[in-house]
Amino acid sequence: MYFAAGGLLTSASVNVVQLVVKAVGFAVALPLALAAAGGWRSISLVHPSADYWQVWRMSSPGVLTLAVIVPPFIVSPGLLQKIFGARDDRTVRIGVGLNALGLFAFAFVPAVLGIIARSQFPSLGAPDAALPMLLVHTLPPLIGAIGLAAVFSAEVSASDAVLFMLTTSLSQDLYKRFVNPAASDAGVLRLARWTAVTSGALGTILAILLGSVVGALTIFYTLIGVSLFIPIVAGLYVRRTSSAGALATMTAGVCAALIVHATTEGRGWGLLSPAVAGLAVATGVWVITLAFSDSRSIDRSVRL
Repeated sequence: MYFAAGGLLTSASVNVVQLVVKAVGFAVALPLALAAAGGWRSISLVHPSADYWQVWRMSSPGVLTLAVIVPPFIVSPGLLQKIFGARDDRTVRIGVGLNALGLFAFAFVPAVLGIIARSQFPSLGAPDAALPMLLVHTLPPLIGAIGLAAVFSAEVSASDAVLFMLTTSLSQDLYKRFVNPAASDAGVLRLARWTAVTSGALGTILAILLGSVVGALTIFYTLIGVSLFIPIVAGLYVRRTSSAGALATMTAGVCAALIVHATTEGRGWGLLSPAVAGLAVATGVWVITLAFSDSRSIDRSVRL
């Protein structure tokens, strides 16, 4: 509702509040949860599998997880579009730098809370329920409520970022550029707001149908990574990359990821997960398009 009403400016203001809630909530909940579990020495005894404490293990979560989440965070439309919404270059540098520091400080918190939950509730079947169970049943009610508020803030801030990506892509990149170049600002804004409302409703339905946060995020990040990572990076650094080649790369990467996901029920074949397969096929198709591209026509278009 707040994004549909106020767009990026309102989201920026609300995100500041959400950031404070997340920082305070997890800063309070993490040490108390660790103490309630008996400290780090106690949770270090948790060994549900032989490679549980290996950071670079090949299974998921592990190296295969990096293939899912790293490329999308480099080329995420939501992050890039927010950068283009900044007031000036200085704001971009400060914002991106502070964002990096915040992510670095926050990155270890969910993992440690997950380890604590694994030690406290070893028979818990649904991984998505680990954090709520920990906050509700391990911490004092007030501290648990603050922790749940932090989780809710994280969810809502991620949701408005995705809505921003969807609305701007549809209203500006598709509608304004190709469908109706003469559209007024009021018309584009109206379409963006309806897109936000519709996307929010569809996202709620998907959340109910998919049932797993991890599963939904895996699909989301995989599709963004295999469709955008190679074309954007190649377009930035290789002059011979053409629009047709980028489109072919995107199509091939998405198709490969979907085929591997459908034929293996999302498991993949060893190291060849849907994300890895999509990135590999996208890279191969991009190399093929370079081989058949006309460098002279591309140089001419760059000069023009």
